[in-house]
Amino acid sequence: MNDVAPIRRLAAAQTPISPAKFAHFVLRTGQSDKMTEWYRIVLAARIVFRDERLCFLSYDDEHHRLALIQIPGLPPRDPDAAGTDHVAYSYRDLGELLATYRRLKAHGILPQWPINHGVTTSMYYHDPDNNRVELQIDNFATIEELQGYFQSPAFAANPVGVTYDPEQLCRDYEAGAPIADLLRIPPMPEGKTPSDMLSRR
Repeated sequence: MNDVAPIRRLAAAQTPISPAKFAHFVLRTGQSDKMTEWYRIVLAARIVFRDERLCFLSYDDEHHRLALIQIPGLPPRDPDAAGTDHVAYSYRDLGELLATYRRLKAHGILPQWPINHGVTTSMYYHDPDNNRVELQIDNFATIEELQGYFQSPAFAANPVGVTYDPEQLCRDYEAGAPIADLLRIPPMPEGKTPSDMLSRR
């Protein structure tokens, strides 16, 4: 039997190593019940652990994707304060995004800011503590196309995007309109600018 420990070598200190994945985020809240129910519905998540102070939720094989810490009396987030602007979740295709929109609408949860960013088709929601959550899909089939759009004159002219009507997008999708047409960023409405598109945030 060989009890000699293996010799290991760490990467050189100057070698950058990116994280393998984004694992989870944690929110402090004064209304854990409302927040838990909202995220359970929005993310189609399950509760993996809960007590009077902590709640852990996951929607896949990760042990948890979100944790909530109950702090009695904590007020909702000030949207004008410094900090995280939003957290984004991607779906596989437009059908999944629109089906999720319809499911959430049935629960009375509506997007405050549906917008086609050019790179993504997105819907932004506010949770009960006023944190913003983006549900999105990529508008390009390949990473090369997506990154190319970031470098394009179109993105330079409008890095915000153009708002859209989710119900109309659902109707067009179910009517069989080509997916490429549905994902293409719409023209800017007459007399509007990218700054105007931010008004519903």
